[in-house]
Amino acid sequence: DKFLKLDAAAHEALQIFQVDKHPSHMGIGRAKEGFSVFGIMNKCVTPMGRRLLRNWFLRPILDLENLNNRLNVVSLYSSIISRNYNLNLLLSKLIAFNRIKISFFLSSEELMVSLCETLKSMKDVPHLLKSVCSLLHVNKIFEVGISENLREHMECLNVDIVAKASSCLTAELAYVYELVIGVIDVNRRKEKGYETLVKEGFCDELDELRQIYEELPEFLEEVSLLELKQLPHLCKEKFSPCIVISMCQRYLMCFFEEQPDEITQSKIQDLEFSFSDADGETKRFFYRTPKTRELDSLLGDIYHKVLDMERAIIRDLVLRVLTFSTQLHKAVNFVSELDWHVLQEMTVDTFIPNDTKILDEGRIHIITGPNYSGKSIYIKQVALIVFLSHIGSFVPADAATVGLTDRQATSRSLCLLDEFGKGTLTEDGIGLLGGTIKHFANLDVPPKVLVCTHLTELFNESCLPKSEKINFYTMSVLRPDENSINVEDIIFLYRLVPGHAALSYGLHCALLAGVPDEVINRATLILDAIENNKNVERLCNEKISAKDQQYKVLLSRLKKKNCS
Repeated sequence: DKFLKLDAAAHEALQIFQVDKHPSHMGIGRAKEGFSVFGIMNKCVTPMGRRLLRNWFLRPILDLENLNNRLNVVSLYSSIISRNYNLNLLLSKLIAFNRIKISFFLSSEELMVSLCETLKSMKDVPHLLKSVCSLLHVNKIFEVGISENLREHMECLNVDIVAKASSCLTAELAYVYELVIGVIDVNRRKEKGYETLVKEGFCDELDELRQIYEELPEFLEEVSLLELKQLPHLCKEKFSPCIVISMCQRYLMCFFEEQPDEITQSKIQDLEFSFSDADGETKRFFYRTPKTRELDSLLGDIYHKVLDMERAIIRDLVLRVLTFSTQLHKAVNFVSELDWHVLQEMTVDTFIPNDTKILDEGRIHIITGPNYSGKSIYIKQVALIVFLSHIGSFVPADAATVGLTDRQATSRSLCLLDEFGKGTLTEDGIGLLGGTIKHFANLDVPPKVLVCTHLTELFNESCLPKSEKINFYTMSVLRPDENSINVEDIIFLYRLVPGHAALSYGLHCALLAGVPDEVINRATLILDAIENNKNVERLCNEKISAKDQQYKVLLSRLKKKNCS
């Protein structure tokens, strides 16, 4: 009872949503929103705003108080705030909360696993910092950037956005910000050759490990020189070895180009071959020695020790931030409502507006007119305005009074019938459409019904009896010369007027559809002959006519000749 229900067929017919598949050959890839009402209105810069707007489109509401509140807030944002403050720049930075999945439905253990997964690369921590900082700036806008005129305007609209901002963007956000920047140093990231986020001086043990890792290349070079002095026969080799760190974070002695022969290997105590590889044109042979084993025991894997310690500190930081998850959720929900834009007049200059008035009498509107005259566009326009009014949006009209609508076949329902009965035998189609309209007309208070049809036979009283509940309209057409047979003189005005469609203007529709001119000209002559009860002249072709003339001459000669 709180929502206006629309099925997938209604969404497709009104183009509220339209999914365009990925243009790759195999159709592999993420689909995108096509040309639709949602695609036009979706100007959100945050994932939270897009999700909220899509949810509103999927679930139009029937709560009048909530709808009026949305309209008042939209009026405030569109007329004043969006012109004076660049909220989009701040809102565009609120991306971390889309990645850090803070959920009230997860246990503490599940929540920790989820956060560890989303933050395992540590790329989201700077985003979290930017997001909290942006929330604080938004709060400042509503605290000190609201003028007296704006406050008076908000009072008239019964919108207390300042109080709502204060309740959602609380002082705890500032504490979270200080908490994060007290641990994280974003500018230090990757400066030292590895991902480092924790500030220097925050943890003495971590700083010591970092210093050892940063000085490791020079230290290994010194150790290599000392090792070579203790093994003088290696200095005579063509390529002197050195001690390096392998990919598996082990210390190894590396020989270049040539593998040591057996004599050289016998002179080095406890020399153990590990592996070999080729770096471009350079061959390398790696061995373990007593010195490398000593380094493994003394230093170990410094790189991963640093990373593990940093991740432990980040995990502890995340757990502390999680204690403010309720405040973060309230702040995100608040800015999500800031991040959706109303649909204003997004039409071309030549669009012809049409008024719509459906009162207690004449609730069934039957609209006739030729193809391309704007019948379907008109009823879709009415349906979209009703839909937009139920999500709390502005509508493309100078003024609008829209009643709450349902989908339960009551007097509050809106029923659209576009070419109903088409696609079967003409008699069957007339019967189906006439029976449907008669059913609505027999109700005490029928729903609001808009019918588009080409079936002019429907106006016969045997098909559709007269009723005060039925009004007839047509799309006006300008034909300067009523006696002209030139279809190019016909102009569609796309204006809804009371009355019936006298003609179908099928030839003009064929011209708009790109049918060749010679076909249309021939059809015009035939139609004119039929309407004036004249014989349809045979189609004349110059080549055929020349042969016909020869046959006629020959036939006349044969008739004159006496065969007896």
